[in-house]
Amino acid sequence: MKVLYYIYQICFALPILLVLTILTALVTIIGSLIGGAHIWGYYPGKIWSQLICVFLLIPVKVRGREKIHKRTSYVFVPNHQGAFDIFLIYGFLGRNFKWMMKKSLRKIPFVGKACESAGHIFVDRSGPKKVLETIQQAKASLKDGVSLVVFPEGARTFTGHMGYFKKGAFQLADELQLEVVPVTIDGSFQILPRTSKWIYRHPMILTIHDPIPPKGQGPENVKATMTEAYAIVESALPEEYKGMITNEDQDH
Repeated sequence: MKVLYYIYQICFALPILLVLTILTALVTIIGSLIGGAHIWGYYPGKIWSQLICVFLLIPVKVRGREKIHKRTSYVFVPNHQGAFDIFLIYGFLGRNFKWMMKKSLRKIPFVGKACESAGHIFVDRSGPKKVLETIQQAKASLKDGVSLVVFPEGARTFTGHMGYFKKGAFQLADELQLEVVPVTIDGSFQILPRTSKWIYRHPMILTIHDPIPPKGQGPENVKATMTEAYAIVESALPEEYKGMITNEDQDH
């Protein structure tokens, strides 16, 4: 069965998905220019992500979507298992949101330009002024029920275990007094491990946990929320992936 799946993904699924990716990027870029990024920056990417899972025959299950309200802006903080996290979140979270992503992703042909047109936020840590600009852009995006999705580990896992959380997303939530929503991704690591070039067929589960409201404001609230979110995200992982493992790539 594995051999058949390899043949299927190379000869059928991946060529179709490459064309879909280019078309989605073009629709996003043109649509955002004409009609605004609120609609065109989200729905084409959502459909594209769902189609990727359909064509690659990957089952998806979502738990806890009823815990979040449509008109409320949140900061979602999922663990980062692999490249398919993007498709799982974009396609199945069920909320209009902006990504906070690495500046280097802007260089990806078509996709980088589409993300820029859609109003997704590229993190620039080259200096205090650039960091402040990133924060201001995030603030401007978090209105009318639009949320923010940040991978607080900042890098994909090598082992399936979580690395440590960085403070950025929690500091932003603290400053704006927004609820933080822990999200657990399970299965993405098995589909495309960071060290693999092959896609493996495996179910993905997206678990949306109860929002964590601000308990105050300041460093103590940031630390408490970050600690609580980490424990909640980890709680829904299989036992074999529980426990923090240092990821040497997180500081890069």
